[in-house]
Amino acid sequence: MRVIYLVLTIIFAFFIVTFSQLNSEVVTVKYYYMKDINAPVYMLLFAALLVGVIVTWFFSVVERFRLNRTISKLNRAIRDLKKEVRAHEPPPVIDQAKKQDDY
Repeated sequence: MRVIYLVLTIIFAFFIVTFSQLNSEVVTVKYYYMKDINAPVYMLLFAALLVGVIVTWFFSVVERFRLNRTISKLNRAIRDLKKEVRAHEPPPVIDQAKKQDDY
């Protein structure tokens, strides 16, 4: 498994290096009255990818908290229902013949 992980990491690093070399042209980014930003194309694409990863991570954290809250509520409901079932169960019946054999 380590070998597969290493090979995939090397292929990914090779992709990043070659992509960076082939897209190193400098572009100017203008946005309303902000100062112009000069950056290579690959840096802008990687920055956009990073922003996408961060936004996705944030939404996944929010979803995880929501799911954990739902799980807690459902576990509480299960615990309450089990208590209710135990309260309505008849007491255990002790067999008199078995009790007399013990003496």
